[in-house]
Amino acid sequence: MTKVSLRSKFALINEHWRPKVVASLNGQEVKLVKFCGTFPWHVHANEDEMFLVWNGSMIVEFRDQIVELDAGELCVVPRGVEHRTMAETEAEVLVFEPSNTRNTGDIVDETFTAPNGIVI
Repeated sequence: MTKVSLRSKFALINEHWRPKVVASLNGQEVKLVKFCGTFPWHVHANEDEMFLVWNGSMIVEFRDQIVELDAGELCVVPRGVEHRTMAETEAEVLVFEPSNTRNTGDIVDETFTAPNGIVI
């Protein structure tokens, strides 16, 4: 049982779109990630995914809807729903999802697919 400072952990992240694990519980991981720009369209067939904005703002885009999120707001993307995320300026985001969930879901992308299980 240890305390985690989100401010301190985010300060250690110097790249975009590369989630870092800060906690694990009940088969889920809490990941910190910095967004900037536009992420590719993708889907997670078997996992729900939750985005909680810590600092800044971001968009979760669906084929039929856009959800704008500011600090303190969250959105859950249900499994099987195609989506992409974007941020005009850098946003700090917490992602909650099952352990070993590939950040790019059903696609592998040289630029955006990040390794799983990187702990910060």
